[in-house]
Amino acid sequence: MSAALCAGLLFWCLRTDAVGAKLAPPQNVTMMALNTNYTLTWDWDQSAAESHAVTFTTQYVAKYKLKYKKKSLIWGTACNKTSHRTCDISACNLHYLGIYMLRVQANANGNHSNWVLKEFCPDKDAAVGPPTKVDLSPAVSDLDVFISDPLTSTNSSMKDHLSKLYYKILYWERSGDTEVVRTQTLNSSANLVTLPNLKAWTWYCVSVQSRDDFYNKSSSFTSPHCMQTEGATPWWQISVYFLGSLVICFLVMLLSLYGSFWCYKTVKATCYPSAQMPKHLKEYLCDSPGSDVPHLLSPDSESELLCDKVTVCPEPPLLEIHEPPPEALAAPRTDLEPDGSGRHSRHGSSGSRDSGVYSTGGSSGLRQPGGDRSSAGAEDSWQGPFDAERVKMQDMAPGPKSPPLTADEGIVDMCV
Repeated sequence: MSAALCAGLLFWCLRTDAVGAKLAPPQNVTMMALNTNYTLTWDWDQSAAESHAVTFTTQYVAKYKLKYKKKSLIWGTACNKTSHRTCDISACNLHYLGIYMLRVQANANGNHSNWVLKEFCPDKDAAVGPPTKVDLSPAVSDLDVFISDPLTSTNSSMKDHLSKLYYKILYWERSGDTEVVRTQTLNSSANLVTLPNLKAWTWYCVSVQSRDDFYNKSSSFTSPHCMQTEGATPWWQISVYFLGSLVICFLVMLLSLYGSFWCYKTVKATCYPSAQMPKHLKEYLCDSPGSDVPHLLSPDSESELLCDKVTVCPEPPLLEIHEPPPEALAAPRTDLEPDGSGRHSRHGSSGSRDSGVYSTGGSSGLRQPGGDRSSAGAEDSWQGPFDAERVKMQDMAPGPKSPPLTADEGIVDMCV
C-alpha cells in the first residue's frame, strides 16, 4: 500500500515537472511608445502549452524601488491574466522622466512561466509624434503656417514634457507638372510661422516635422498642405469689383423702390378704397359737405333715429314746349278783325270747326266784360279741354311756375 502511494506521488511529481518544463516564458518583449501612449507586446509559442489555455500577467515598478527589501517591494499590475499578447500601460500614469521595470509572465493550468523583465524610460524610449494639425493662410505674398502641438494620451500638449520641442518646416513651390522646383526649410518652436520671400500668386506646399534634440527625436512629416499666395490686386479685377458693386447697389435700390411703391399701393387700397360713399349720403351723414368726419347723433335726439319709409321714384320726363319764331308773332293776320271787346275774332264759317288756331295765354276762366255771353260761352266750350291739358303740363314742368294771365294781358293766336 505504501509502495503504491509512493509510486503515485512520484508519477504526479514527474508529470508536474514535465508541464512546468513545457510552459515557456514570453519572448521578444517590446515597448511601443509614442508621446505618452505606451503598449507592451510580446511573442509566445502556442504549441508549447498543448491544449491548455494560456494567459499573461504584466506588472510594473519604478526601478529605484528594486533596491528595497523584497518584503516592501510592491509591483503594480497593468494587465492580469489576459489572453492578449499586448498590454496598454498608458493609464498607469508613468512619469515621463522616470525609469521603470516591466515584467511579463505566462500562466497555464495553474502553472507559471518565468518572469521576463523589460526596462523602460519614456523620455528616452518614447518617440515624439508629428503635429496634430497644420493650417495655411495667405498673408499678401507670404504664407502663415498654424501648427498644433502633438498631444499626449490625456489630450495635453507634448511641450509640457518636452520643453525644447520645435518644428522643422519644409516648403516648396509647386509647379504645373507636380514636380518639386526648390525645397526650403525653416525651424521654429512657435505655433505660428510666416514663410517669407515667396512669390505672389504662386502655389506653395508645406510639410512639418516635430523634433527634440536631447535624445535626437524626430517625427514623421505631415502630409503636404498647398495654398496659393496673394499679391497686389490687378486693375482689371478692381474694375470688375467696382462695376459689380454698382450693379448690386442699383438692383437693391430698384427693389427697394418697387417694394415701397407696392406697400404704398397695398396700404392705400386697404385704408382708402376706391369705392366712395354716395354724395347725397355723405352730405346727410357728415357734419358738412366737404368734411369726412361722420355726424354723431346726440343721445337726447332719439327722434332722429326714427325715420319714415322712403320710396325712391325716377325723375319724371320733362315736356318741351316749342315757341313760334318771332316772325310768326310779328306778322299781321288778315283773317282776324278786332271786335269791340279788344279780342280777335275769326270770320267766316271756321267758328263751327277746329281750325288749329289756339290762344297761348288765355284760360277758360278769362272773359271780357260786356261781351256776348253766347260767344263767350262758345269760346269757353272750345278752349276748355285744351286749357286743362296746358295746366297739367305746367304743373309737371320743373322750376318756378309763371302766374296766370290777367284779363288785361293780350292774347296772341298762333298756328301750330
